[in-house]
Amino acid sequence: MSRIVVSGASGMIGAPLVRALRAAGNDVTVLVRREPRAAGEFPWDPAAGELDPGVLEGADAVVNLSGASISRIPWTRDYQRELVASRIAPTRLLAETMAGMTRPPATFLSGSAVGFYGDRPRVRLDDDAPKGDGFLADLVLAWEQAAALAPAGTRVVNLRTAVVVATSGGMAPVRLLTQFFLGSRFGAGRQYWPWISLEDEVRAIIHLLTSSISGPVVLAGPTPATADDVTGAFARALGRPRWLPAPAWAIRLGLGEAGQRLLLDDAQVVPIRLTADGFAWRHPTIDDAVRAALSPRG
Repeated sequence: MSRIVVSGASGMIGAPLVRALRAAGNDVTVLVRREPRAAGEFPWDPAAGELDPGVLEGADAVVNLSGASISRIPWTRDYQRELVASRIAPTRLLAETMAGMTRPPATFLSGSAVGFYGDRPRVRLDDDAPKGDGFLADLVLAWEQAAALAPAGTRVVNLRTAVVVATSGGMAPVRLLTQFFLGSRFGAGRQYWPWISLEDEVRAIIHLLTSSISGPVVLAGPTPATADDVTGAFARALGRPRWLPAPAWAIRLGLGEAGQRLLLDDAQVVPIRLTADGFAWRHPTIDDAVRAALSPRG
């Protein structure tokens, strides 16, 4: 049994992660921004820089999944500020609190995103590929720099997560549009959309808790898929047509940078380090992931 502290535990990834960790017999402490309502919950206030170091005492690992949803659009100036603050402040607080401890946790898994790579058509990208351009790439860099404030003796892993295939989150609009016979083709459809099933996302995080690797690790499915592959997988699984075109110019005009980064950016990202570390996917293709998401237990 390990003692693990989790922030962002109520989110799409955090909630099933906590359930899986507890089901495996681990002692999980959850950080909450409200009054605690259950055993194992402890309050903190990242905006005010308030976290009792005692909460981290004796912990083997900290998993940081804090952050407002990137998939919420449009990205107004105010929401861009929220996207930044909701990631940097919690990450910095956790890292600096650990740095001030005599015996900090041995492992710090901190949220990140494949948005780091930006728009890179016709380039095969692995974990160590250089940073791209744009708001999202800049945000991810700042996020990872905050995690790097953790003490030297703590193994830091940046969870560069792809869009999670689930009934909520970034894939929810695709599912809903398809379900209601409004399935679309986004732009040319040939741009690569990095993806990962929710189950494999949770399993990969648990795998990395006991791994020895550190630094950026891509959490994405092993079989790259284009936008057409993804929307086609939903159309097939739901038995619906996919006929409405969504031209790139209309997406940029209506959704601004969020539309560009979330729907039109081309990033063929492959999980080289996770594969080499022995991780085995339950859902290696986008069709597998979509079927799992739409299944009764998905």
